[in-house]
Amino acid sequence: MTYSSPPPLTWHANRLKDKVVFITGASSGMGEAAARLFAKEGAKIVVAARRRDRLEDLVRELESEGSEALAVTCDVSDEESIATAVDQTVKAFGRLDAALNNAGISGDHGPLDGFGLDDFDRYVSTNLRGVFACIKYEAKAMRASGGGAIVNTNSAAGLKGAPNNSLYCSTKWGLTGMTRSAALDYAQENIRVNGIAPGPFYSEIMDHLAPNEAGRVAMAARFPMNYIAHPDDMCRVALFLMTEESRWITGVTLACDGGITL
Repeated sequence: MTYSSPPPLTWHANRLKDKVVFITGASSGMGEAAARLFAKEGAKIVVAARRRDRLEDLVRELESEGSEALAVTCDVSDEESIATAVDQTVKAFGRLDAALNNAGISGDHGPLDGFGLDDFDRYVSTNLRGVFACIKYEAKAMRASGGGAIVNTNSAAGLKGAPNNSLYCSTKWGLTGMTRSAALDYAQENIRVNGIAPGPFYSEIMDHLAPNEAGRVAMAARFPMNYIAHPDDMCRVALFLMTEESRWITGVTLACDGGITL
């Protein structure tokens, strides 16, 4: 059996023209792909992550293609760092219209009793408390701008259980609840809060998990749609949730996982 996956989509419709979009976890993976997609859709991009060197390269790439972009250092486990990053965004572009809270950690596997509270706290500080702080400062900035759209990167693990994955699943299930509640907090202020729940997709992590064709065939077979997605497949769902096309949608965590959570 030869593995094949549909090519990435390439069409763009300028759906974020002149919108200011803030992206955490933008130095690699889905965050980096989202920055490229949103820029092609006309947005002014602020990329945030702990690794400033990779962000600067991305900004130069976006600017070379005619987009306005800014790199800011941000550690989502540090509230002051988040507040500063959002403030820099508003000072640079005058407003904030949309945010993708994408920064997160994963990778520790094993039964629950094999971990300590310090392990649990480390996951909570980034995957849950970090998003809490991001929403806090993003919502304040969006309120001043007359509204906006927040999209949280959740996971298929936030919609179902998984063996040997209690640390990650716990924070992602918590994020599902936070997304619903925050949506109600800001519904009357024209600020929508939604989430996306990706399954595995092509990335540096995927290259490690499935480094050859046999591994990719086996991975794809886990999905009802029988192929591995591209980062763009996730980013386009986030894009939809940032545009007026989804103006009547708030509080959802939308699975984009090839059917694996069904």
